[in-house]
Amino acid sequence: MSAVAPVLPMLLAQTRSELVTRWRVPAFSVTSLALPILFYTFFALPFARQTFPNGVSVGAYLLASFAAYAVGSVMVYGFGINVAIERAQKVDVLMRATPVPPGVVITAKVIGALVFSLFSVILLILYGVVVAGVRQDLSVWVDVTARLLVGSLPFVTLGFAIGYGSGPNAAPALANIIYLPLSFASGLFMPVSQLPGFVQRMAPYLPSYHYGQLAWSAVGAPTEPIGVSLAWLAGYTALFLAIAVRAYRREETRKFG
Repeated sequence: MSAVAPVLPMLLAQTRSELVTRWRVPAFSVTSLALPILFYTFFALPFARQTFPNGVSVGAYLLASFAAYAVGSVMVYGFGINVAIERAQKVDVLMRATPVPPGVVITAKVIGALVFSLFSVILLILYGVVVAGVRQDLSVWVDVTARLLVGSLPFVTLGFAIGYGSGPNAAPALANIIYLPLSFASGLFMPVSQLPGFVQRMAPYLPSYHYGQLAWSAVGAPTEPIGVSLAWLAGYTALFLAIAVRAYRREETRKFG
């Protein structure tokens, strides 16, 4: 009977491979780390030292908003585009020929995305503190980061759904068409109260809106109960997962019978 390699060393090696691969693609690594800072500069920096009537710091609120955008974008674009490209390059066929279990491959992708998300959020928070002068206790930023990483599962599954449901040419456009409007309509670029009336009515039904609620409540903004946010995010996770699994099975049947 042949010996089975330990799972943990395989997972660590595969995760390292994912991180190196993503880092060597500037279109992913640079945009993941720099774009949230750029957006914060344009949309938030002029108002960073102001406060809302309820006393909440505008700079901290928008920092939480763009941190939510940053994590979600890593998940949607990282999985949506990269999975589609790997399918086109037959990387999935190559991995199937190796002894690495599919679960290890997928878990390594998720861990790699979480690490990139963590770096992106840390850089954004440092920028907000140093350049914009936003002041909050360290525990607040730790809370924001932890909530966003834990609550990112809907965007992981959405990314997989895009990656397995579209080709390498269509995936970037599809990811942009889906994620950017979601972010704007959910109040991640500006408070929901400043959006058009029909968008305000639509926002509470969007996953990124409830994702933003997790971050906003951590900086003291009045939001819905955390349980409500988590329930909505769980529902969207189940929906996107069902779509991703169906697309994955269709791909498996097409390639491997």
